[in-house]
Amino acid sequence: MKKKFLYVLTSIIGIIVVSLLMGLMFKDKDETKELQTIKVSEVTHSIFYAPFYVAIENGYFKEEDIDIELLLVSGSDNVAASVLSKDTDVGLAGPESATYVYLGGEKDYLEVFAGLTKRDGQFILSRKNKDFKWQDLIGQEILVGRKTGMPGLSFLRALKNEGLKESDININYAIEFGELSGAFIGGEGDYVNLFEPLASKLEKNGNGYVVTSVGASSDPFPYTAFYARKSYISENKDLLIKFTKAIKKGMDYTFNHDSLDIAKIVQKQFSDTNIDELTIMIERYKEADVWLKTPFIEEEFFNTLTDLLQENNLIDKPVYYKDLVHNLDE
Repeated sequence: MKKKFLYVLTSIIGIIVVSLLMGLMFKDKDETKELQTIKVSEVTHSIFYAPFYVAIENGYFKEEDIDIELLLVSGSDNVAASVLSKDTDVGLAGPESATYVYLGGEKDYLEVFAGLTKRDGQFILSRKNKDFKWQDLIGQEILVGRKTGMPGLSFLRALKNEGLKESDININYAIEFGELSGAFIGGEGDYVNLFEPLASKLEKNGNGYVVTSVGASSDPFPYTAFYARKSYISENKDLLIKFTKAIKKGMDYTFNHDSLDIAKIVQKQFSDTNIDELTIMIERYKEADVWLKTPFIEEEFFNTLTDLLQENNLIDKPVYYKDLVHNLDE
């Protein structure tokens, strides 16, 4: 009886040891699994891109065997240049920059393969803390960045929707996007358009007051999207499909969780901003309805963008959806 017990005990111990060894073996194999790096240049580092950062911090890219190397490249024209020169693989910026490249005759032009935002993420800051009406801008100077970029274009559409004309306001297009907040703090302009977290930081420091959202008065169109060189998409289609799946997971999480939960997830991306401040920023963007629910870009949606570009004489002929959009949302 004793021998039988010892035999059973030995067998059990053997099974446990084998199971542990196999577990360690598979764990090591999984941990050493090679991830494929995708270099992404983003036009600004803003909570406006929360679904993308959720996808990074929640490990959705790693689930797809992707490692994201994120680089800040201020200015959508510079983002496009970084992708064209192969310094980065994917650009996150306004798709108007891809449109300009296409019309410029570049053979290996930029194709948009996934969307992220559908409205402007800027807020107008005033030097005065008072109830705001769009008519208050008449005769005043506002800093908006380049006219050819999405922030400037969206602001012009917002003006039109609010019954104002470009000539009614002194619009300063001369200051580079990344220098807007510094110029405003330095005394230039009566108003400035800024993304979060800069808008809240200026407000917190007493440099201005958030008075309204530009996106709430503008129209929905593909405001920020992911694009890559045509050849890169062709050669890495499966990889970018997985990239897009991770983005969709980030979108789903953002729409299905409250602002505080999202703030806790993305705080690593904004280490100098506390949870309470991030929560307020995210709530502002939720209220403004800035994010797409899926990365898929509809044709009519894209056509709104090209109409806007033609309306402002930034392109002299239409750009067709089938030529510039290569959805990878499989």
